[in-house]
Amino acid sequence: MGRSILGVVAGYVVMFLLIFLTFSAAYLAMGADAAFRAGNYEPSTLWLVVSFALGFLGALAGGCTCVWIAKRVKAAHALAALVMVIGLATAGMMMGAASDARPTARTGDVPNMEAMMNARQPLWVAFVNPFLGAVGVLLGARLKGEPSQ
Repeated sequence: MGRSILGVVAGYVVMFLLIFLTFSAAYLAMGADAAFRAGNYEPSTLWLVVSFALGFLGALAGGCTCVWIAKRVKAAHALAALVMVIGLATAGMMMGAASDARPTARTGDVPNMEAMMNARQPLWVAFVNPFLGAVGVLLGARLKGEPSQ
């Protein structure tokens, strides 16, 4: 049981770190004008495609890490459930949020942290990401498989 809990926590941490690092690198490589639509903080189609791919790869790595540490594929089911619960709760909070005080207009290049703080993720993306993440975790767990004993 302890290994399973450790596997779930480690898998989640790996997902978080990989997604944070790869999104930061993608933003630096693309720049604000490619990551956002002209003059505002709405993500471009290119950014959405890149973010889905990077998120899925992060989830694959999280599922592999979870099974590698837990030594049980079932632990990845808990990680996938955790990804779903946290993701859907976050999307639900976005749906119920009152007016947004963040700026909507964007002028020129903005630093990575400012972009992260002001980006306006579409609501549908917030609801797709938990499902994509859970599928990625389960596929990563399946790819890793249970170690032979």
